[in-house]
Amino acid sequence: MSTRHRSDEADEDASFVRTYTVTRGRTRPRHLLSLDTVLSAGTGRPGPRQAEECDEILALCREHERSVTELAGRLGRPVTAVKILISDLLDAGALVIAMTAACDDDERPNAHLLAALGVALKRKWPDAIAYPQAG
Repeated sequence: MSTRHRSDEADEDASFVRTYTVTRGRTRPRHLLSLDTVLSAGTGRPGPRQAEECDEILALCREHERSVTELAGRLGRPVTAVKILISDLLDAGALVIAMTAACDDDERPNAHLLAALGVALKRKWPDAIAYPQAG
């Protein structure tokens, strides 16, 4: 016999629906973001139809740089949903990927540099066609 109450199930359903509406039904972020990607506030502004969570993300990142994981934890939202919102904010220039070190010890670009480069290229040429073998 289950010890869960009907109200617990309703709360879970409401949380799922809210997450679905926050991301406007999207299930994948447009940008490659790892759990430890560090973000800071940019100079752009989010669009007028952004979710209220976007305002919370911006406020947290204005205080100091935050990782994707930390933002998801503070918002109490699934990481994938937060990545989708972060992607929206990156597109608007309201968030930027913080650059802590451009190269790893072996002098190859690290994942953060490559992600920031990808964001900048997509912003510069938004209608560019992706090369399928590029990964």
